[in-house]
Amino acid sequence: DRMFQQAKDTFVRLDVVVNNAGVTKYLDIMDVQEEDWDRIHSINAKGVFFCMQRAARELIDQGQGGRIINIASIAGKGYAGTSNAAYAASKGAVISMTHIAALQLGKYDINVNAICPGATITTMGTETMAGRAASSGQTMAELEQARDARIPIGRANEPEDIAAMAAFLAGPGGRNITGQAFNVDGGLVMH
Repeated sequence: DRMFQQAKDTFVRLDVVVNNAGVTKYLDIMDVQEEDWDRIHSINAKGVFFCMQRAARELIDQGQGGRIINIASIAGKGYAGTSNAAYAASKGAVISMTHIAALQLGKYDINVNAICPGATITTMGTETMAGRAASSGQTMAELEQARDARIPIGRANEPEDIAAMAAFLAGPGGRNITGQAFNVDGGLVMH
């Protein structure tokens, strides 16, 4: 509630929410513990759901529509290079929640979409790669080279790549787009 009040105090009203929450760490499926699952799902799925719900409530009350953009992941679409099964399941939940919210909030002129980043150069991505390096015995440089070789355009995302998609969905070009989960991954996962 405090976050939404601060946004209204600063900008007068709410028009767009980019719902970006995520934690992970590199774990083989047999190494995921219940506390790992709970922490990942508490933030990545539960946190995203209740932020989306609160944003929708505010947008409905304002009566002028709006946009909700959830950050999911290609892991939620079954990408084999995910950090762990709990993370993939949590991001799959975000994609499913996005679809349901789009169906139910469309009557209020609220568009709900998801962005599914692929490999992105962030602190979380670097920490996950370090876990993978420790587990595999490869160096970070070797893993980065192998990662980039798998991406058809040959490079990982920068955070600005995801921001550009969010800006598009929030802008006039996104007016009639809802219920979608867009990959921003350099072609790593194609449908």
